[in-house]
Amino acid sequence: MPFTFTINTMSEPIRLSKLMSERGLCSRREADSYIEKGLVFVDGKRVSELGTRVDPDCAIRLDAAANARQAERVTILLHKPIGYVSGQPEPGYQPAVTLIRPETLWQDGRAGRAFHPTHLKGLAPAGRLDIDSTGLLVLTQDGRIAKQLIGDHSDVEKEYLVRIEGRLDEKGLALLNHGLSLDGRKLRPARVVWQNADQLRFMLKEGRKRQIRRMCELVGLNVVGLKRVRIGRVRLGDLPLGQWRYLRDDEAF
Repeated sequence: MPFTFTINTMSEPIRLSKLMSERGLCSRREADSYIEKGLVFVDGKRVSELGTRVDPDCAIRLDAAANARQAERVTILLHKPIGYVSGQPEPGYQPAVTLIRPETLWQDGRAGRAFHPTHLKGLAPAGRLDIDSTGLLVLTQDGRIAKQLIGDHSDVEKEYLVRIEGRLDEKGLALLNHGLSLDGRKLRPARVVWQNADQLRFMLKEGRKRQIRRMCELVGLNVVGLKRVRIGRVRLGDLPLGQWRYLRDDEAF
């Protein structure tokens, strides 16, 4: 007896908050907050129930109030000194966010924005920078930027100047570019070139814990200084050590 089967061409429904995050409208946490407040419209209809599932091809619109809240969220660029941790504080050390004060705002930042205490609410680092490293650290209230920089599928390149001790031959340099593994997992290809006689320039698209220091150890090098100078298209530039500025409207990672 012949049999028949039906192919379901309909897309599986997806959680609205997840879809909003995937489309870059906001973070999932922000999406849940907007949904709960009734500030999200799906195919022209207001949605206010958390956990709502929708067609992946639906039209999503944020209420004007939600758009205004998104526009108010700030992103801060900090020149982190050694001795500060990017995330949760370790015993005896302070988190880098404690440096975000009116008196440490770089006066040449040209952001056209005045500091307000609300800019500290929900401000979190978008990526890590080791306690013994310095350079550009991003802190943001904007879940979209956090996802862009540290999301699972982030492809944003980060650039570091690394001062080293030890001898590095061509084979070792080739391994730093591609061929090393950490914790049993192969590293993504990197770009590593000589900056000067005792300094390398690393350009990476991943950021495992103490990755550069561990990579250098694998080829017989000791890192004596590490400074992050760029994240995506945003550079540290002349931002003084221990000071910060706002990400400008004409800048993007």
